[in-house]
Amino acid sequence: MPIEYLSDRAVFHERVPAEEAEGLLEWLQDHQKAVMDLGPCAHLHTAILQILLCALCPIGVLPREPRLRAWLLSSIRAEEGPPVVSRQDR
Repeated sequence: MPIEYLSDRAVFHERVPAEEAEGLLEWLQDHQKAVMDLGPCAHLHTAILQILLCALCPIGVLPREPRLRAWLLSSIRAEEGPPVVSRQDR
């Protein structure tokens, strides 16, 4: 399962394809205070990134994968996107 949905957190695992976008959007509509855990994520489709940016989802854990982490941080800064709650891996 690319995204594991918990009561207060969504954990993104390995590769998260575009097909997960609709489910993520629906879940976020019901869990507006949820925090995103991207620690285990190695690849994120741009459709997923767009949802995270538009929804301003707080990111509790950044990806451990260095290139994805850098891409995500540059996207957040460029778009004034979601807040990064913690930059440390958990």
